[in-house]
Amino acid sequence: MDFPHTFRARLATRLAFFAAGFAMGCCAPFFPFIKENVSADKSEFGLLLLCLGIGAIIAMPITGIVSAKRGSKPMILLGGFLMALLIPILVVVESQSILAIIIFLLGASLGTLDVAMNVHAVEVEKIEKRSLMSNFHAQFSIGGLIGAGLMTVFLFFGVSILISSFISASITFIAMTLTVNRLLNVSTVEKTKFMLPKGVVILLAIFAAIIFLIEGAVVDWGALLIIDRELTTPESAGIGYILFSVAMVIARLLGDGIVKAIGEFKVLIFGVIITILGILIIVLSNITIIALSGFMFIGLGVANLVPIFFSAAGRQSVMPPAIAIASVTTTGYAGILLGPVILGFPYTFPINLT
Repeated sequence: MDFPHTFRARLATRLAFFAAGFAMGCCAPFFPFIKENVSADKSEFGLLLLCLGIGAIIAMPITGIVSAKRGSKPMILLGGFLMALLIPILVVVESQSILAIIIFLLGASLGTLDVAMNVHAVEVEKIEKRSLMSNFHAQFSIGGLIGAGLMTVFLFFGVSILISSFISASITFIAMTLTVNRLLNVSTVEKTKFMLPKGVVILLAIFAAIIFLIEGAVVDWGALLIIDRELTTPESAGIGYILFSVAMVIARLLGDGIVKAIGEFKVLIFGVIITILGILIIVLSNITIIALSGFMFIGLGVANLVPIFFSAAGRQSVMPPAIAIASVTTTGYAGILLGPVILGFPYTFPINLT
């Protein structure tokens, strides 16, 4: 069954998710050059990158409140266009203090866009009365892969970082421009203020934090783990993350159909089992190809968990949906920030358990 009356809104939502993923994917290859621009050592640059998460966490609850009152459309546009504007500035800054401000604003724009586009996605799901969230989140993953890949190719072939950043910003700007006349303009008339998670939203927020923690661990520590166990070289350690990302994209593209076929609860159960299996494979296997396959299993397992949590947050009735989605997203990002630190503790303070 087709839904022509919301096709434009579906397209706009996909474009917003793609733009967010693409912009952040583009930034990843820029960071080594940015680190050199401001003459930062690893610890200093680590603190600078922390500003990204802080900006996102501060912006997310505010976005939830504004989206509940005014609708998600203005916040999607604000976050998306601000991201596009900040990318070229990011690569020319030479002061660490100014870079901290720019990274903070980049995080705030990402946090704003992240919450608002998920609120919009829930509205589209409600209108069409079917699961769409996994496909929307697939666009974010696709955007991230394309962005990181495209910028890596440009830089490899000698395109300057400034020109590469303008190309990145231009594509992000175009994607956001295409959403302007297609986004729904849905808002509530209720008085809305900051609220702590309650009821089922607390559970959804905790589950989201755990899943985001796992994703953050794969990004920050996965490669280091298999290198330390001498299963691969530093040059090829990125294969694990590539397998993780590709598996996630495939699973999310198929996710809505799977949810429709077997239901959200079974998808959650199977997702958790597959994720645990992937973690065990990485930790226990001494064979490189098998250990690397663990990343693929984790990608398949976690892919549709967060989309289901967002959909559930949008359907619950104990809190305004926009505030609930902001709560789930904020807690999830806290998991991303704290997870790698917690999991990195053994590397900083080795503990002999034998």
